[in-house]
Amino acid sequence: MKYASEDQREPVVDQTAGPAASAHGRTEQARATAPAPHDEQQGTRNRVARSILDHGPSTAAELALRLELTQAAVRRHLDALVAEGVVEPREKRVYGTRGRGRPAKAFALTDCGRDAFDQAYDQLASDALRWIAQSAGGGEKGEAAVAAFARARLAEQAEGYREAVESAEPEARTEALAKALTADGYAATARSAPNPQLGEQLCQHHCPVAHVAEQYPQLCEAETEVFSRLLGTHVQRLATIAHGDGVCTTFVPKAGAGKPAHSTTTKTTTASASTAGRNPA
Repeated sequence: MKYASEDQREPVVDQTAGPAASAHGRTEQARATAPAPHDEQQGTRNRVARSILDHGPSTAAELALRLELTQAAVRRHLDALVAEGVVEPREKRVYGTRGRGRPAKAFALTDCGRDAFDQAYDQLASDALRWIAQSAGGGEKGEAAVAAFARARLAEQAEGYREAVESAEPEARTEALAKALTADGYAATARSAPNPQLGEQLCQHHCPVAHVAEQYPQLCEAETEVFSRLLGTHVQRLATIAHGDGVCTTFVPKAGAGKPAHSTTTKTTTASASTAGRNPA
């Protein structure tokens, strides 16, 4: 039987045996304390998956640069993650004129992959929303009741974001909202739209309620309305994780871009909410 003290005891090196024996002893000690190759591989693989979660669909080159790994090493981990059903390859979306050659593949998390990142209680949430809908009488009344719940929930959540957004300069408010969402687990970023003169894109690379929102798009619609109120402008939901896109993407126009905001806010926000939770055409 081994005792705890035996496991913690360092290897004894014979000091009279000379430098070679000492070096051998240090080598043996390093081997004893080094992580197992399998654990190290799994740890790196988890970093690859987490990077895709945080930044959205990514190419092997982007992952290699981000994680400071070789592209060959990243591809080996991606092959393993694909085999495990954690990620899937997609054709990378190209804006503008496409160059020559085969387009690079971007790798996105699958539903199975997302399940590994803090997505619990989905069934409980779905059951609760179903009960709300049925208690209201089902049909249109039930949908309206779920929408009312979603608005109330998001309104309360938005109060935690309001101070961060309102204290930022107008041109930095989308970025401030992205940081506030990230603190709540949405892994959000703000970036320029394909045409930077028109506005920005608020991207949420993770959605803790994606599976529930797939059944109840009122959650996405309420979130879109909250973004519009916080940012003081109309916004348009372009894509959602709940309906198969790699990232929840919301377009935020620049002040003065296109029609005056005061004449379109109400109408555009309503139209944006009606498309929330659905794939763009």
